[in-house]
Amino acid sequence: MRSSPHRLRTVRALFGALLTTLATVAALLAATAPARADTVVCEQFGSTVIQGRYVVQNNRWGTSAPQCVTATDTGFRVTQADGSVPTNGAPKSYPSVFNGCHYTNCSPGTNLPARLDTISSAPSSISYGYVSGAVYNASYDIWLDPTPRTDGVNRTEIMIWFNRVGPIQPIGSRVATASVGGRSWEVWTGSNGSNDVISFVAPSAISGWSFDVMDFVDQAVARGMAQSNWYLTSVQAGFEPWQNGAGLAVNSFSSTVNTGGGGDPGGPGGPATACQVTYGTSVWQGGFTADVTVKNTGSAAVDGWRLGFTLPSGQRVTGAWNATLSGTSGAVTASPVAHNARIAAGGTQSFGFQGTYSGAFAKPAGFTLNGTPCSVA
Repeated sequence: MRSSPHRLRTVRALFGALLTTLATVAALLAATAPARADTVVCEQFGSTVIQGRYVVQNNRWGTSAPQCVTATDTGFRVTQADGSVPTNGAPKSYPSVFNGCHYTNCSPGTNLPARLDTISSAPSSISYGYVSGAVYNASYDIWLDPTPRTDGVNRTEIMIWFNRVGPIQPIGSRVATASVGGRSWEVWTGSNGSNDVISFVAPSAISGWSFDVMDFVDQAVARGMAQSNWYLTSVQAGFEPWQNGAGLAVNSFSSTVNTGGGGDPGGPGGPATACQVTYGTSVWQGGFTADVTVKNTGSAAVDGWRLGFTLPSGQRVTGAWNATLSGTSGAVTASPVAHNARIAAGGTQSFGFQGTYSGAFAKPAGFTLNGTPCSVA
């Protein structure tokens, strides 16, 4: 039987409505698709890469009891930490995230090892999550060696104790107090039998901080525990647990090492880079965009430029254009894309990014181009 025009129109309408409904359901499913699963590492010395530039390591060495860490997009959390060891001895592990090289395991794209007298700044940012019912420290480690070694123990270890829970203490003895990075610290020195250790212990817990690693390196040099021609091989942030520890977390971590302090960042013996940065923003409630122009005020072109700066607390990058940004909060380095890798003498390059913020909005305090401080227009 032949269908009437009215029936055909009705069928077409119903079919169109069905297609519209299916498209809506597909869009909702896409919008609510689960995020990428976090990576769980339980092998004794197992590791994985986050942000394409840092290594998260389980690093269980003082106990045979199981330990697992879960690497997230910005850090890691300890998801299993069985067993305990005596509190008057060494901890049972050091789950951590690092930039640099640790027993031949080097983070992608790192410029470490780097000689100390070529480093102009090493901005870093860390946010910790603490738990109760455990004995541990929250420790940020800085490793120094007379040679650019990547394969093992270094000569001097600088430890920054952000938190200390339980009857534990640093290696050696307390020798002084010092003001570093605008904070007061107990200073401890000693040796663990393999390397010298200088520890800076916070008098009360610090959950997050942005600082310059070189402030602590300078302290080690001033106290005769390192020399300016030594090398920075890695920086690491994590926990040393003695008892339990499940739930401890590094919520976020960033580390940048800006070289060029001993001369031209682009090559030995060349002229120092001179630069000026214009940082324009458009700000609304909870969000902002930044338009950044870098001017080369020197007499020679700058190839492969890298602009370093530290985002104020509460700010987070969500996207960028005309540059690749390392990290999403704290210390950030902007690197060029293919079409803008050179800044001619007297010339400029521009890029931008969008972000979110909480609290009062502020601009970065300063900028470095290939390790050399820039003026701000």
